Amino acid sequence: MKTLYLLRHAKSSWDHPHLADHDRPLAKRGRKAAPLMAVWLRSHAARPELVLCSTAERARETWNLVAPELLPTPEVQLRRDVYDADGRDLLELIRAAPDAVSALMVVGHNPAMEDAADLLAGDGDPDALKTMRAKYPTAAVAELTFDRDDWSGIDRGAGTLTRFVRPKDLG
Repeated sequence: MKTLYLLRHAKSSWDHPHLADHDRPLAKRGRKAAPLMAVWLRSHAARPELVLCSTAERARETWNLVAPELLPTPEVQLRRDVYDADGRDLLELIRAAPDAVSALMVVGHNPAMEDAADLLAGDGDPDALKTMRAKYPTAAVAELTFDRDDWSGIDRGAGTLTRFVRPKDLG
């Protein structure tokens, strides 16, 4: 069994229009939402062993706010290819994960996160599927499970969406 967490970065700031997109930090709302999601992940026994995190400032800040709640601390790979990815690219990165990893987290951006989740979720909680497909907001996380022992064979529709949680669902 494999578990995948697709965490979209928290709300970013547009206060400094001179910054390159890659360098935009989190907004105050994002710095509040990420720890909420972290507590939810911990309380629902999320135990990623490997995290593929975009190199963008807002994604790294999101991860740094989530990480203290996830113990033991997983291996983290900061990856420019997550920043540049579309949904199919993310699927390829997921397929390349080591099979020894049972739980994988990707911290990235839309539309790639939404597209990857939609590509992979063939089944699952009907309400969660409907909510996820309507909008994948900042700091939202999709949890998908796959009934297999390898990442390389994961394909379209192979996942079961077990949960989709947004910051607004947590209060």
